[in-house]
Amino acid sequence: MRYLSPGRLLGPVGAIAVALVTVGGGFMSPVLAKPAAATGPVATKPAAGTPQLVRTSGVENIRQLVQCGPMMYAVGSFTEISQGGKNYSRNNVFSFSATAPYAVSGWNVNVNGDVNSIAFTSGNGCADAYIGGSFTSVHGTAATNIAEVSTSTGAVVSSFGHNANNEVDTLLGYQNHLLAGGQFTLVNGGKRHLYASLSPSSGKVDGFINLHITGKVPNDHRVVYNQQLSHSGNLLLAEGNFTSVGGQPRQQIFMLNLTGSTAKVTGWTSPEFSQHCTAKKSFYIHAAAWSPDDSTVYIADTGFHPLNWPGTFPLTGLCDAAASFPAAQQSVSHNWIEYSGCDSYYSVAADSGAVYVGGHPRWADNPNGCNKAGPGAVADQGLQGLNPSSGTVETSGGKPVYSSSRANADDMLITGAGLWIASSNRFDSNVCDGVHGHAGICFLPYA
Repeated sequence: MRYLSPGRLLGPVGAIAVALVTVGGGFMSPVLAKPAAATGPVATKPAAGTPQLVRTSGVENIRQLVQCGPMMYAVGSFTEISQGGKNYSRNNVFSFSATAPYAVSGWNVNVNGDVNSIAFTSGNGCADAYIGGSFTSVHGTAATNIAEVSTSTGAVVSSFGHNANNEVDTLLGYQNHLLAGGQFTLVNGGKRHLYASLSPSSGKVDGFINLHITGKVPNDHRVVYNQQLSHSGNLLLAEGNFTSVGGQPRQQIFMLNLTGSTAKVTGWTSPEFSQHCTAKKSFYIHAAAWSPDDSTVYIADTGFHPLNWPGTFPLTGLCDAAASFPAAQQSVSHNWIEYSGCDSYYSVAADSGAVYVGGHPRWADNPNGCNKAGPGAVADQGLQGLNPSSGTVETSGGKPVYSSSRANADDMLITGAGLWIASSNRFDSNVCDGVHGHAGICFLPYA
């Protein structure tokens, strides 16, 4: 799948002296215990020496970054990585040190197709990883779209089922469950439409999630595309193409309560999520993030412009916009909407200092322009930092605080150390905040 950017974010349970840490796109990963996360915002210049994509053919991308223990794990679509002046052959999965000098490990899984997501569960710590995507072989073993692999050898763990009948787009470890979303209707012999909870040991459907997800907006296929766990660990957001979840009308995004024996759809929704964007981008809410206190949900949208838009300004709706909504478990309206002016956002992350949104925007605060700068627009390419209260772009000396290339930030991950950005090398770009040498991966540390 990965129809976010050419080639084709979402984002983030732990023991080994581990702490639960929210990571970009909202997933949770087991990571080494550490001091409380900095309040942000992050630095404006990237750390030097992080690995980068090597352009071989087409457009390569890093789809997702996750931290487990002292290591970062990167997945996507690529065949070669460069770090410290040396190139490494890696097919769609690799790992590297989470701290300088960010050395690439010898871990070589060798997956023969795109990997969309990687996750860890508390039971295995960092010894094994779960991968999902569109592939048929992992480390020389037949595996279709899902697999568990050893993080030491890269070999497939045979006791975990490794067959989904269609693409897997998102994986998330939650307690003793592995939550999988995608385009499948059958996973490891169990019938589940688009979304399933699996046993981390066997891969079998375990019944924690049984939502009967149906319907779709036109011109896009049905999918559960992305998911994010709240900081409390009690709630979960999921985005995709559907119109009904658990017998309730839900379009593009829904919230689950995970505290019972089975996950339940909450009352959180908005009529704004049912508005339509241009027919070619009818599924447009591709990512979400929680505020640090879980009181607010931020979303990042594609969509170009509203369906049947007459060309008038200011823009309305959620198309090609970032937005803030209360997380109250009832029908809500937006707190604010920030418009790029008809350029897509693909990822969002938040700390107490800023809301970070990425994709391929050229402007921020641009509700009065479409594919051009309207009155009051701020030139701000790639990554943007928004004020959590108002949604206006953060500036210093009249200029945006953050910027990057237009390489499509497909995923962002916040750890206690800073903000990790995963992207493509679209247009041969390797620039992050004006600094070259960051194709596919950029790390903005906390001070």
